[in-house]
Amino acid sequence: MPNENLQIVVSPGNREGQKIVRLKGSLNIQTIFGFQSAVRAENSPVVILDFSGVPFIDSAGLGALVGAYVAAQKKPQRMAVVGMNTQVKTLIEMTKVSQLIKSYDTLGEAEELL
Repeated sequence: MPNENLQIVVSPGNREGQKIVRLKGSLNIQTIFGFQSAVRAENSPVVILDFSGVPFIDSAGLGALVGAYVAAQKKPQRMAVVGMNTQVKTLIEMTKVSQLIKSYDTLGEAEELL
């Protein structure tokens, strides 16, 4: 697998205290370190991870997502994921991670309900 990049853009949400972390690229063993750094640096009460630009995650990416959830629980911080494609959603459901991390179909839905 060639070196990949994961683009991460953090922006404010529609409500005060919300941050949107938009990801573009695969979340895998080569890209998790930037993801981990960006998520751990975020101190907003609500963090919404926008996965609409993530075509694929591997087991390392799944582990990084669970690690982000655990770190959020310790702050405390609410975290959710939006825009998962079929591959990502299937992996999260198959591994039961969906029981931990709240997910929404759209960013608007997450911003309204969090």
